[in-house]
Amino acid sequence: MKYFEDIELGEVWDLGSREVSEAEIVAFATRYDPQPFHIDAAAAETSYFGGLIASGWHTCAIFMGLLADSIKAQKLASLGAPGIDHCRWLVPVRSGDVLRGRTTILELRPSRSKPMGLVTCRTELFNQDGTKVAQLQGVGMYGRRPVAAVAEDTELGVSA
Repeated sequence: MKYFEDIELGEVWDLGSREVSEAEIVAFATRYDPQPFHIDAAAAETSYFGGLIASGWHTCAIFMGLLADSIKAQKLASLGAPGIDHCRWLVPVRSGDVLRGRTTILELRPSRSKPMGLVTCRTELFNQDGTKVAQLQGVGMYGRRPVAAVAEDTELGVSA
């Protein structure tokens, strides 16, 4: 398990990538953001965007899926998050785009009242051309190394 104490300032997490399909764009938007440029290809052609685009909220959901997969793969002691402080959708996401994510650790703060640490992160999503399509910044909560594990590591001569 990787705890708050194991996360380093400036560390970068590669979140991997995934392709976005037209069916996925339409299905998400039909349920959560039913604007014509998200759900109707013909209407989208005459819109400001000149074609069907993913909802920004869909882009955030893709980010969250990539981040959750990375947290599981790294075996991070994630405790969730209190929210996102900044979110910008910079370039429309279109069918066939392959989004790749990366998270950079900006700040580490141990909680004064709970057995957790607060980690401020910047996450960026890029398309297959390397163009940044979205950027988010927020705080995640990560569990602290259990006292028993610290004591055991100390007895074994392992530094935490």
